Amino acid sequence: MTEAWILKGEMALSCSCTVFCPCVISLGNHPPTEERCQTWAGFRIDEGHFDVIDLAGIKLGLMMDLPGIMARGNWTVALFVEDKAPIQAVKGLTRIFTGRVGGTTHLLSILVGQFLGVQQIPITYEMQGDTRIVSLERYGGGAITPVPGKQKGENVVIRNSDYWVGSDIIVARADKSRFRGFGRNWNLTGRSAEIVKLDWGNQ
Repeated sequence: MTEAWILKGEMALSCSCTVFCPCVISLGNHPPTEERCQTWAGFRIDEGHFDVIDLAGIKLGLMMDLPGIMARGNWTVALFVEDKAPIQAVKGLTRIFTGRVGGTTHLLSILVGQFLGVQQIPITYEMQGDTRIVSLERYGGGAITPVPGKQKGENVVIRNSDYWVGSDIIVARADKSRFRGFGRNWNLTGRSAEIVKLDWGNQ
């Protein structure tokens, strides 16, 4: 029997596209602007569970390296879970982020060709004004700021999308963004970013 799971919170993602990620509009069917997509993301779980295991308060990171069009798969992925998380939570989150328990992340079981495993490291996900500050310890992180809209105090948002991570995507920019690890050394400063409210699960 598949375990029930829910994740609610926020994701801040930085990628290598030089303009806003075309995957959001094309639902993963348009090529990235730089031939391949180099991406890392930070996650803040405000509430959630995997079966009976409480996941609230846990912070995560994800590295994704896509050789081309998102929908064609063959992604390389690594998962990072903060070092304070108990082992049962780590196991549950690993099952969620490898798509093995269905729901929102089921696509990962199809699209990921190589899973590089799970690292437990110190992770922070903080806000300074509208800017999200994410640290994945020695692997990097960055500062992601929404693009302001015409109306004062409102950001540019793509709404009512069928994109798998969420229906409303805040268009953002990486003020600072680095990832180092697994033979990769990316500087994504100044490039595309997005902020998405998490409402994921398999119920």
